[in-house]
Amino acid sequence: MDISLISDYLSYLEVERALSKNTIEAYENDIFSFLEYLSNEMKIDDISQIKRTHISSYNRHLASKGISPVSIVRKIASIKGFFRYLCINSIIEKNPALALTSPKVTKKLPKVISVKEMEKLLSSHLDIMEKALFELFYATGLRVSELVNLEIKNTNIKTGIVKTMGKGSKERIIPIGSKAKSALKAYFKEREIIILTNDLAKKNQKYVFLKSNGAKINRQYVYKFIHNLGKKIEKNISPHTIRHSFATHLLENGADLRVVQELLGHSNIVTTQLYTHISKKRLREVYFSINSN
Repeated sequence: MDISLISDYLSYLEVERALSKNTIEAYENDIFSFLEYLSNEMKIDDISQIKRTHISSYNRHLASKGISPVSIVRKIASIKGFFRYLCINSIIEKNPALALTSPKVTKKLPKVISVKEMEKLLSSHLDIMEKALFELFYATGLRVSELVNLEIKNTNIKTGIVKTMGKGSKERIIPIGSKAKSALKAYFKEREIIILTNDLAKKNQKYVFLKSNGAKINRQYVYKFIHNLGKKIEKNISPHTIRHSFATHLLENGADLRVVQELLGHSNIVTTQLYTHISKKRLREVYFSINSN
């Protein structure tokens, strides 16, 4: 296989599509796994020899290994994108993945927690940085990557807004409430002291959230923090849970679906509409709980 074709495609994803580093790495792993399968099992080492039947065979191979339909759909989507690129750039004449179908995936409703549970978490004992982080997280519904990379220049307590660059390099401006502003104000005072006394903090000072040792927080830190926080309400929660709860609570309190779409940074409103099902489900649960007493 001509590895340079894959390198060119990954560069295209980075420069032209402005995809995140994690997404590009996922595409790279998916494509190389597919080509490795073809080389080992089909003895195919030339991209021009790949046919639809070979991709279908790989699809069945993944299923036989017990890989979930969701993961298979993602892997096949990576392969489709690669061949679409090759075809558009006239590297291959026909796209073998053009009419390929992916496994059907049943959409699961995102996990959410109630307003009462959220209030319990917000009122729990947290240090100043954790309090600011969690208040801002719930107030904005940011993605984890957006939260850990949030910069001071894009955080304005006076106007009560944060700016973030989401998927596809799309900028979003998100308002924050009084509680989040108050928590950030308290944290920023402590943060100034850390920066003055810590060289590592000086190096990372453009980022909002820094650990006590001056290091920038990362995704793993946030996942662990949220997971441990969930123990206070005896639930297994993740950062996704906070984002989903943010959206659901807004809709339950009458927010417009288009507004929630903008706040979440969804390119397609169909994705946001999933939260309306959660709201309806919760309304039914409340109705029946009241009328069963």
